[in-house]
Amino acid sequence: MAAAFATQGMVFINLTTRLPDFTDRWDLADSELTLFLLMMVLLAGAGSVLAEKLARSHDSAVLLRIGLGLIALAVPVMALAPALVVFGASMAGYGIALGVVDATTNMQGVALEHRYGRPILPSFHGAWTVGGLLGAGVTLATTHLDLGAGAVLAVVPLAVATAPFLRRVGDPVADAPTVEVPWRPIIWVGVGMVLFYMVDTAAFTWGPLYLEHVFAETPASLFALAVVPYLLSSGAMRLAGDSLVARYGAVRILRVGGVVASAALAIVVFAPTWQVAVLGFFVLGSGVGVIAPLSFSAAARIAGGSQLDPVTRQARVDAVIARFNQFNYGGALLGSVLTGAVSSDSLRVGFAVPMVLILGILPLARAFAPKV
Repeated sequence: MAAAFATQGMVFINLTTRLPDFTDRWDLADSELTLFLLMMVLLAGAGSVLAEKLARSHDSAVLLRIGLGLIALAVPVMALAPALVVFGASMAGYGIALGVVDATTNMQGVALEHRYGRPILPSFHGAWTVGGLLGAGVTLATTHLDLGAGAVLAVVPLAVATAPFLRRVGDPVADAPTVEVPWRPIIWVGVGMVLFYMVDTAAFTWGPLYLEHVFAETPASLFALAVVPYLLSSGAMRLAGDSLVARYGAVRILRVGGVVASAALAIVVFAPTWQVAVLGFFVLGSGVGVIAPLSFSAAARIAGGSQLDPVTRQARVDAVIARFNQFNYGGALLGSVLTGAVSSDSLRVGFAVPMVLILGILPLARAFAPKV
């Protein structure tokens, strides 16, 4: 299961760190890139909705394999596209696949977490980050090659699609849950995840462009360094997250992280040099790294209840996680589209938006506390 998370992170980060190259190839302005990102995010949301509906009658393991196959198809087309319209179509296909894989990896993850009876989602999201580091590393190592070389990444999701995943016990149609889902407490947790993905997507999508546009002295081969330090610190935080949450509790971790993240974004916004901006991205990862896995764990805990039989609980949690995943794309819209939209004059202004809004995690943290 960790391999699926790592693959999603590897492909996604490799593509986002290539955005400066794609914008140069197709001569895209920031406003035009924003429209492409808006399309991808909206279609990713549609893919997650599709996964939610299909999860009622199909095993999430099967849906995950299909999503990985779609990624394997979209990536080489995007890298080798002979025209802008083909690039846009492949980006749209990738968006749908992104939503399906996002939803189904987390369905699988929370099912395993319930089976083990302890927090493990932070480690799975840590695997996503490790994959992202590999993706950024591939970008840094291949900056001298043509963009078409990125097509070889398609072999990774193809290989992982053949791996064993957790199968649902029982008939997913006959055993579909009929109980009502407690959405009110889940929504507050979801708002917290919106704030995380707002910051996360802004860092991934606009970080490399921030170094390119704001600091003329940044070496062209090092634009991906906006992402690598962020991934390193967030990955370390996630891998340590299981024990940190067990020791200090989710509420304290989230509140401290929110303050650290806001301070880190202030470093980015007011950075006098690109090196200082890179330091800001490094600190940022340690502040927000565990928000997403804690969000999925909290939503699954609330949805699953304690009195349901295992089959009904897994089916119910599958449906909830797929719908809950929509908060991911709400945050992605804020991070990729809003950041780009308000930064027509300066990306410094664009990053000031998440700098302020991430502080909203402070009052929301209480919603992540387990009910006793």
